[in-house]
Amino acid sequence: MNLNTIASSIWIYLPAYFANATPVAFGGGPPLDGGENWLDGKPFLGSHKTLRGCLVGVLAGILIGILQGNLLSGLAQGVGAILGDLISSFLKRRWDVAPGESFPLLDQLDFIIIAVILSQPFTRSTLIDIIVILVVTVPIHYATNYFSWLIKMKEHPW
Repeated sequence: MNLNTIASSIWIYLPAYFANATPVAFGGGPPLDGGENWLDGKPFLGSHKTLRGCLVGVLAGILIGILQGNLLSGLAQGVGAILGDLISSFLKRRWDVAPGESFPLLDQLDFIIIAVILSQPFTRSTLIDIIVILVVTVPIHYATNYFSWLIKMKEHPW
């Protein structure tokens, strides 16, 4: 795995990265689930998932896709990143993990896995691109979250 391969993989999936990060800076507002509980009596998604966060995330993915010259990839990755994060939140609530609490690997890979799946028809990524992005996303995610915590954008460094 050389630096060109890593850079190329990150470039391909940059819309997903922006879609995943943007809600931290521009999200907020009422929770997407309206504060409702699921059948098990636990919150459906939790207070950290908001309509505004979802919308700005998808829009960020679209914008980066447009800048890259691939609107459909940006849209698919934006939707995929947000959907992956929502699925993760739903699962974490079922497993009694509080909103904002860490769940290693699920928290780092949820957004990119679904973004890769949904955008594959528009990116035509190779298996190497996919493996590389999955491997490098874990340390990148930890580093960006730590930085966001340092500058007080996040409550926790994960």
